[in-house]
This record gives sequence, C-alpha cells and structure tokens, in this order.
Amino acid sequence: MDLGLKGKVALVTGASKGIGRGIAAELVAEGARVAISSRSRERIEATASAIGAAAFVHDAADLDGAASLVAGVSERLGPIDILVCNTGGPPGGPDALDFTREQWQAAYTTLVLGPMALVEAVVPGMRERGFGRVLNVASAGVREPIPNLMLSNAHRISMVTAFKTLAGHVAADGVTLNTVLPGRIDTDRLGELYGSREAAAASAAAEVAAGRLGTVEEFAAVAAFLCSPRASYVTGETVAVDGGMTRSVF
Repeated sequence: MDLGLKGKVALVTGASKGIGRGIAAELVAEGARVAISSRSRERIEATASAIGAAAFVHDAADLDGAASLVAGVSERLGPIDILVCNTGGPPGGPDALDFTREQWQAAYTTLVLGPMALVEAVVPGMRERGFGRVLNVASAGVREPIPNLMLSNAHRISMVTAFKTLAGHVAADGVTLNTVLPGRIDTDRLGELYGSREAAAASAAAEVAAGRLGTVEEFAAVAAFLCSPRASYVTGETVAVDGGMTRSVF
C-alpha cells in the first residue's frame, strides 16, 4: 500500500532511539522528509545520519523552544505536515504516593505542556493548508493503569482527552489528531522497567496474548498509517498496539 507520504514534512520528537527512532525511520522509508529531535546533540545527529533524517536539538521541557523548533524545521524542510509527539517516560516506583511535587511538575511539563506547545505551533498552519497529522505516543497505561508508573498514568491520559477535544475542532480542516498506545514494545525503556530485556520478554510471554514482546517496527507501521493521507477519516482515536495485552473493551 502506498501511504501517500512522499514529500510530506514530518517532525518526530524524542527520536534518538526506541519508538521515536522507529517511527522516524518508517516515515523516511515511505518517502517523507523527516526532522527528528532529542536533548542530546550527539545521539540525535548519529540517528539522523543513520536513517536519513534532519537532526534538531530540543528538550521537551523547554516550552519556549517549541516555536523555535517548528520554525527551524519549516525553514530547512518546509511547512510541517506531520507532528509525532513522543517523549520518554517519567520515573516509576512501587509507592504511588512517594513522588515529590517537583517530580509531578516535571512529568506534567514533559508529557502535557511540552507536546501541547508543539501542537499549538503547528496546527494553525496545518489548518490553513488543509492537511495535517498529529500523533501522540502515550502508553497502554491510559486504559489499564500500570501499578509502578503513577506519574505516567496520571499525565498521559491528559493528552488523550486533549487530543480528543481538539480533534473535533479541526477535523473539517483536514487535520487529524490521534493517540497510539504502546504495550510491551522491545525498547531500552522497557528493559529498564523490568530490570533487563530478558525479564521483560519472560513477562510478555506469560502475560501478553501474542506471547511475546512487540517490535519497534510493528509499532511504527501503525503510526505511519495514522500519519498518512490514507487515515483521513480517523481522528480523535486511541489505538493500542499491544499484542492483545489490554483486557478492556475500550
């Protein structure tokens, strides 16, 4: 299937590794002109060179830098057609009440305010041009909270409802906003949460209906479709890519 992404300009944040890198690589493979960002100049430049993207340094917590990032990408590649909001998760812990106010505020900044600053910077132009795709990478925890991830559970659901609200305002202008939920995807982050990738794989074998971890490539394929013109009638949705792990209906 030709997704119709050739020549489209995309910005993928948090893309030096893992899910962000996988989505960026898939969009490049589909012919999009892709910008990727991360806090680390060294890592993002290495990734950009490896996958054929343009590198930009940006910290999700830098709210005032969002407009500058969008302007820089637009100047170098052209107006942004696709925005993928992806960021690493906040710290976890077994005690849901054992987080400081500073940790709560930091999680809110990186998981809600940071992505929304980028959305606010790109959506008006998308509406004017009559096309736009905005994708939020969240977590399966927004449907079934993950016991040790209080900060992630609490804040990622905010973006789901924000996207649902905004989607209704901009759908008639050709702009869609959707959220995709990774389940047990084989990444460094998952390995850290479980102590090792081997432990994560063993847990997935026992708890995930598919009997294994998902791959970054499997996740990225779904993301690329939602970023494409082919998905023009899908908006305000939350799509799980979790191998059947989630038990809830909705």
